[in-house]
Amino acid sequence: MKTIKIAGVPEHFNLPWQLCIENGEFDVEGIDLQWTDVPEGTGKLCQMLRDGSADMAVILTEGIVKDILAGNPSKIVQVYVASPLIWGIHVASGSEYQKLSDLEGKTAAISRVGSGSQLMAYVNAGNQGWDTSGLKFEIVDTIDGAVQALTTGAADYFMWERFMTQPLVDQGIFRRIAECPTPWPCFVIAVRDEMLCTNPGTIRRILEIINNTTIGFKEIPSIDRTLASKFNQKTEDVRQWLTLTKWSQKPPSEQMLNNVQNQLLALSIIDKKGTFAELAKAL
Repeated sequence: MKTIKIAGVPEHFNLPWQLCIENGEFDVEGIDLQWTDVPEGTGKLCQMLRDGSADMAVILTEGIVKDILAGNPSKIVQVYVASPLIWGIHVASGSEYQKLSDLEGKTAAISRVGSGSQLMAYVNAGNQGWDTSGLKFEIVDTIDGAVQALTTGAADYFMWERFMTQPLVDQGIFRRIAECPTPWPCFVIAVRDEMLCTNPGTIRRILEIINNTTIGFKEIPSIDRTLASKFNQKTEDVRQWLTLTKWSQKPPSEQMLNNVQNQLLALSIIDKKGTFAELAKAL
């Protein structure tokens, strides 16, 4: 058995991986695919790819692009979710903030530096015409940390995937005042360069297996109820999420990665663009 360590966020997007593992689909190919849930999100995933505690990651596009340009020894091998990620912009339910413009100059809770929650705070600020150089952040690690930060006033707002935070809105802990979709496909699969050099065939087979599952994922009987139960969601919310979500089985395009880099550059999140070969590798 060839052991491959993969990591991703514990969210509904990644249920196809769990199903493949539970069904033994990697085992029969001689692959021991070891999944790690990372609730801290993109910043922690980038760190795991850097230090070798993960060989692969299912990771936010903007986060891994930024980190590869900053020296992460990995490449994007495939787009995993082609649709945008819809980020909810949340405040504490009892907060005085009522509209998006109220948040200009306020402190955003983020999971960690370099995380999607931080990068999308820049994207949102750019969309609103705010001065992005003046953004303020409070590191909270996880959603639970964000709940505490917003409740105590240590931070003023928190951006996170809107369906995963829906239970907190339903419970009256958070209030969502706006949404901010990513202007690019939201999740990609990244692999450490070392693994790509030594085991390209294994990585290729892993992609084939997961792609066979994501192609028909929405047609799995009662998948809406399975997702609702597993992720503490209302079935009607899951059905809406399924209609908005489109998995991909294709490698990244140069145009897509240029679009991501152009926007990150315009927001001063990166200071230079990389070539397609520096960011991606075809298998």
